[in-house]
Amino acid sequence: MHTFYDPQHIQHDPVQLQGFLMPQGTAHYRESAVRGTLIHEAVKAAKFGPITNPGDFGIEPIAEIHEHQMLTIMQNAFQQMQQEGGAVPIIPNTFSIRNTPTHKPYAIQGQLGMVCFDTFSPILEYTWQAAYWSAQTAVSAAALILAGGERHTFALCRPPGHHASHNKFGGCCYLNNAAIAANWLAQQGQRVAILDIDCFHGNGTQDIFYGRSDVLFCSIHADPLRTYPYYWGFADEFGAGAGLNYNFNFPLPSKCDEFHYMEAFDEALFKIRQFVPDVMLVSLGVDIVALNGNTSFQLPPSALARLGAKVAAFDLPTVIVQEGGYDLTVLGEHVVTFMKGLCGD
Repeated sequence: MHTFYDPQHIQHDPVQLQGFLMPQGTAHYRESAVRGTLIHEAVKAAKFGPITNPGDFGIEPIAEIHEHQMLTIMQNAFQQMQQEGGAVPIIPNTFSIRNTPTHKPYAIQGQLGMVCFDTFSPILEYTWQAAYWSAQTAVSAAALILAGGERHTFALCRPPGHHASHNKFGGCCYLNNAAIAANWLAQQGQRVAILDIDCFHGNGTQDIFYGRSDVLFCSIHADPLRTYPYYWGFADEFGAGAGLNYNFNFPLPSKCDEFHYMEAFDEALFKIRQFVPDVMLVSLGVDIVALNGNTSFQLPPSALARLGAKVAAFDLPTVIVQEGGYDLTVLGEHVVTFMKGLCGD
């Protein structure tokens, strides 16, 4: 299994927010740079295969998914805030309640409120660079699959991406890595299925493909009535227009155990099999394991190996895209556990 990883992500490390130093891995901001480093070290030690830097596919695959205004505001935010004399890192704090504001504010906080939906995604000096190369990591993993070089590839993406929609970022996500890779594959004539197994619903991925029939989206996640992202991820969201019946959500209750999780997982795989895809992308969040940060599920770590084995048994070219997982003491170990199931180790 070939892994793609770009170490530039470490320059985006939001441990200092608005002048207050936050310990890495605390409940204040868990999506820290050490997450990517720990996963990289664990995967390297497990010796699954080569680990290389991603190639540069340019801005085009990103611009195909995300609105131009969102991209330009994100790219320019840090420099503009410095020019305005405001506090950095930047935490968006005022949000437009209109889908399409009639005027674009001059102030960067106002602009960010047009293209961001929560306070979980601070902008630092190198946030854009980290997000850009995270997206390139996913496209590189998809390109190798398409070339027939590997049956499974791992896009070790950081920052994660599945909460970023076509025109808004949030949830510690800036660019939707899985969606960018899936769309790139679809443009090469592939039928693509995305299986999101992060604890929190991939609302951004759903938004991007909700009206499309060439990419299937299935998500297994905690009940949004009780947890983030709250407003998306319900079982009655099936897609719209051409995308009707190409979106399937499997919200699960608090304290969900392994048996009931596997039932939902098998049902999602059934939907994917009916779709007859050429390629599958798995948005992997190991926060589904009990106590791995921000989760109410009761899955043991061994469940990750079972899930990896089920994906392997599905026998499709598969790209694994890293999403969540926040307990730094076991994060790398949990990712490796899934990969061992996938690789049959």
